[in-house]
Amino acid sequence: MAVETRVRPVAPDEPERPARGGDRTLNAFSHGFLVLWAVLVVVPLLWAVLTAFKSDREIFTNPWGLPSTWHVENFVRAWTTANIGRYFLNSAVVVCAAVVLVMLLGAMVAYVLARYEFPGRGAIYYTFVAGMTFPIFLALVPLFFVVQNLGMLGTYHGLVLVYTAYALPFTVFFLTSFFRTLPGALVEAAMLDGCSHAGAFFRIMLPLARPGMISVGILNFLGLWNQFLLPLVLMPDSDRYVLSQGLAVLAANQGYRSDWSALFAGLVIALLPVVAVYVAFQRRIQDGLNVGALK
Repeated sequence: MAVETRVRPVAPDEPERPARGGDRTLNAFSHGFLVLWAVLVVVPLLWAVLTAFKSDREIFTNPWGLPSTWHVENFVRAWTTANIGRYFLNSAVVVCAAVVLVMLLGAMVAYVLARYEFPGRGAIYYTFVAGMTFPIFLALVPLFFVVQNLGMLGTYHGLVLVYTAYALPFTVFFLTSFFRTLPGALVEAAMLDGCSHAGAFFRIMLPLARPGMISVGILNFLGLWNQFLLPLVLMPDSDRYVLSQGLAVLAANQGYRSDWSALFAGLVIALLPVVAVYVAFQRRIQDGLNVGALK
């Protein structure tokens, strides 16, 4: 007996629907807002860079034009006479040490909170989350006396430890979610092969978490580099000022001396590391955030 087989024709792919009027309006508005935001950010930055190459007279006579003569000596004067070079190195030492320490401690804490079950794990995690919402203004006075009683007031290592404690809640919050997305079967296989808990963390999980580590490390660097309140309270010695304190001193002194070109040169020097880090690692920041969101 023959069985009749009917083959259902496959419908051709439907063409994409054209965007409706509301969608086109929303897209145009969002793109226009982004263009406006980019102009508001880029134009003051370019103006500050161009002004740093002008003379004091030209800053007031031709504020919006290009420099008639490019005065590179403004940067030399800001670096040496205004001590921006010393403040820059102080900031580099403190921030780099704090970022390395907070990334190490934050990754270890986040891994334990994400992978191990123990009593009080939730309380510890939400304590770190609550630390992100605590205003730094409320902690300045007790923090000053704690650091002073420990004998670390006005020292580099004291400021490094405070920076680490300041950035630790965000680091733990970010990396805990990231470690939860990583496959645990690799750790189990390593443990069966005789690997210790520390070995599994440093050899397997930490390399897998590299996108998230890079993202949170860059965000911590940008935030700590621009920190002003903590060094203002904890670093009273002018010889150990960080860059944010040095710029405040430079703005006050150069304003009385009418050396505006050196002031703008110092501002540009302070901006260079932040802009360079963001331009060099912007793709890694986006990749790290996207990987953490998609997983």
